[in-house]
Amino acid sequence: MASGAREVVIIGSGPAGLTAAVYAARANLSPLLIEGIEAGGQLMLTTDVENYPGFVDGIMGPELMERMRKQAARFGTEVLTDNVTAVDLSKAPFEIKTGSETFHSHAVIISTGASAKMLGVPGERELLGHGVSTCATCDGFFFKDQHLLIVGGGDSAMEEAIFLTKFAAKVTVVHRRDTLRASKIMQERAMANEKIDFIWDSVISEIFGNGKVAGARLKNLKTGEESEVEAGGVFVAIGHTPNTQLFEGQLELSGGYIVNEADSTQTSVPGVFAAGDVVDFRYRQAITAAGMGCMAAIDAERYLENAHHGS
Repeated sequence: MASGAREVVIIGSGPAGLTAAVYAARANLSPLLIEGIEAGGQLMLTTDVENYPGFVDGIMGPELMERMRKQAARFGTEVLTDNVTAVDLSKAPFEIKTGSETFHSHAVIISTGASAKMLGVPGERELLGHGVSTCATCDGFFFKDQHLLIVGGGDSAMEEAIFLTKFAAKVTVVHRRDTLRASKIMQERAMANEKIDFIWDSVISEIFGNGKVAGARLKNLKTGEESEVEAGGVFVAIGHTPNTQLFEGQLELSGGYIVNEADSTQTSVPGVFAAGDVVDFRYRQAITAAGMGCMAAIDAERYLENAHHGS
């Protein structure tokens, strides 16, 4: 085995990467965790996390990430705040380049997560966090008694619409078609909720407001007609994009997500493992990402043990 190479490098620092680091460090693998400039993943955009076991009164997303980070560091994880710019997974030890350095590692754990898809319309970026949100469960609480717009037609959009009715006076689903993609049961639940109504065949062409969202301009795709709707918030629920651009052509991907072997975190390249939202498009929870991070560290440890004994 090449000398000077590390045992394991972890790319990404959400719950999956940090949990992998805790387990890898406790297994004496001296992991290097490259956390990226936007460290902490999607939980950094989250206010209260109330469904993470062990926190009876809930915990702020950034605080939960900070605690995980300290725990990983306590067991000997080395943390680098930099973005990975390129990887070469064609041969072991694998090569990982950042803006400032090049590392070699016998095993790699990828936990680069996913990013919410945005509409790409005027006003959206400027008002993100000021009435524009990509996470109803994170932000719904702040919109008590307001009229909210939600964009999307899948299960998660319906789930979020129903969730928002706990707080909002009214929720209007804006969908570009005249039928939903959501499963029948989710459609029925949303349609039966008296606080939810629908604007069909329409898209948001602009979000407006002075410092915070005041409403949106809609365009009917069939008639071309434009209209304005007043709203205190706009929730975007049109899916996620996994952060896998670095691995295209090197790992097997499906729909942009990394494909793992059945019942394993092993990717299509032996010695490369993946965990969290970069793999998981179904559950996408902090707790499931953390669980996968644990699995990836255990899988990597077993792989390294076999590789060392075989060399």
